[in-house]
Amino acid sequence: MAYLLRGMLIGLLFGLPVGAVGALTVQRTWSLGVKAGLLTGLGSSVADCSYACVGAFGLTLISDVLLRFQGAIAALGGVLILIVGLKSLFHPQGEISTDGHSVDAAKLALTSFAIGIANPAAILTFLFAFSYFGISEVHGCREGVLLVGGVFLGTYFWWGVLSVLTQRIKRRTARFRIRTMNRIFGGILCAFGIIVLVGRLL
Repeated sequence: MAYLLRGMLIGLLFGLPVGAVGALTVQRTWSLGVKAGLLTGLGSSVADCSYACVGAFGLTLISDVLLRFQGAIAALGGVLILIVGLKSLFHPQGEISTDGHSVDAAKLALTSFAIGIANPAAILTFLFAFSYFGISEVHGCREGVLLVGGVFLGTYFWWGVLSVLTQRIKRRTARFRIRTMNRIFGGILCAFGIIVLVGRLL
């Protein structure tokens, strides 16, 4: 149980900095509702769990390969963020009813998963976090599963809180048009994408 609680705390702290996925979660919640925000957060949490698994179970072969090519992988992530941002900036959608099949669950989750997984340096962050919380190594499969499961619960709790807060703020600020907000978030995503690409070039 201690591994689960530590994993939840690590996941919560890891998810708090609102980056590109955070902006995407807020945008989709604003446009499509809480369900879309939760699906976006789900993809990011799965990506975080993937890297947490590599760190927790000491999968050095995988981590070495990912870290060796982290520049190229991060650049691809920056391009993806920029594409999503440009699409939202120049082709903003209005409010869509989520009663039917307008919300493509797989697309929402996979986009955020791709953005999250395009950051191999997260492995080092998890290794540091595990060490900081006194988890030098995982002695068994059960402890590893509890730790990674805790990371998932912690990160997904944060995305849930962010989605619900966004929905409440939207209700209080109904005067802002959906298209306008999509353009604003599109600009934010473009900025994140450019920052990632410039960082890789430098």
